[in-house]
Amino acid sequence: MTKKGSMKPGKKNKAEEPELEPLCCCEYLDRNGKKNHVAACLCDCQDLDEGCDRWITCKSVQPETYERIMDTISDRLRIPWLRGARKVNISLLPPLFLLPVFLRVASWHFFLGVVVLTSLPVLALWYYYLTHRRKEQTLFFLSLGLFSLGYMYYVFLQEVVPRGRVGPTQLALLTCGLLLILLALWRAKKDPGYLRNPANDDRSLSGSQTEYLNRTGPEKPKGFPGADPAGGLNNRGPKDEPKGCPRTLAGSPATGKEDWCAKCRLVRPARAWHCRICGVCVRRMDHHCVWINSCVGESNHQAFMLALLVFLLTSVYGVTLTLDTICTDRSVFTALFYCPGVYANYSSALCFTCVWYSVIIMGGMAYIFLIQLINISYNVTEREVQQALRQKTGRRLLCGLIVDTGQYNRGFLRNWHQFSTLGTHPFHHPAEDIV
Repeated sequence: MTKKGSMKPGKKNKAEEPELEPLCCCEYLDRNGKKNHVAACLCDCQDLDEGCDRWITCKSVQPETYERIMDTISDRLRIPWLRGARKVNISLLPPLFLLPVFLRVASWHFFLGVVVLTSLPVLALWYYYLTHRRKEQTLFFLSLGLFSLGYMYYVFLQEVVPRGRVGPTQLALLTCGLLLILLALWRAKKDPGYLRNPANDDRSLSGSQTEYLNRTGPEKPKGFPGADPAGGLNNRGPKDEPKGCPRTLAGSPATGKEDWCAKCRLVRPARAWHCRICGVCVRRMDHHCVWINSCVGESNHQAFMLALLVFLLTSVYGVTLTLDTICTDRSVFTALFYCPGVYANYSSALCFTCVWYSVIIMGGMAYIFLIQLINISYNVTEREVQQALRQKTGRRLLCGLIVDTGQYNRGFLRNWHQFSTLGTHPFHHPAEDIV
């Protein structure tokens, strides 16, 4: 009996050996850990078959079924690559195909332009609400922003520059502005100030582990029953701490009233927060920005502000050059609202449509930039603003445009000096600032 029982694991290992073999360029391991092939595509998908049957019979499809279909499609959308097919993020694709189509359709007629340019922000807000509610990362907005920059620059080179009213110096300035935007975005995409647990080396923030955490969620630690299973934070005070359960880690101060994160299992300094989308804690977290698909925190807040500023300046300059070219008889502001004969020429209509698309994006970015300037002047983060509004602890000014919590406000100049030194050296808060 012992000999027979010892043979079973050996047979199991032999059966699993083919899965450990190197993958060819068209093979991959799917989300269930099974070997699959690119040619299989959407075959053998029970949820998709059921959804098609219900669509044909005019029956409603359950939201859970629709989500499983989308998960299957995104998992099987891969391209052949060396040592296995690579997964393509499905959220990257819509802007690449839909944006040029929408803008060219909008340039056919004035009313089409009004409908399309009005519907684009509505669709973007709907998609943002959908992904924000599910607390999942998406590359849609990053892809939309980068492709919009590239497409606007392409239209400018193809339709505006050949008209001869844009000189080499002006083109060089616009190109330098575009490169500065990309450089600032690259810097803002870097580490925003992740908090790492020195006691757990296995929780390093590599890309694959971060993706795994976002997909499965961190395991709820034992001994902290107050942790929110939906990704919320455990902000219990010392009186709620279970007996015999330490709140500090090796190297952490034992006397400060700091905040314990039950998800990351570490002690957070003041103003740090846990991002439920990224799945990690960030020092001086301001907010999670969908445009860079990352958090804005202590280490990248300055680069984020620089990217916004350069984007606004470059966009205003590009819009001015374009309107001066297609509407030569009017000022920039007048030409933006009244440019007769612009739809008589398809090239001018496309440029005018792209101008208005850029103005809409500029309006959204200008609002974000204004809010950030106000928050920095009052030394408050967007996360602290939202928390103060929920708890009704902040002082609201100018119809809620300004929210002053008063906790970290040290005056206009000192607040901006602190912001200018973020990430350069650890900032020691006064004793009353410790949470």
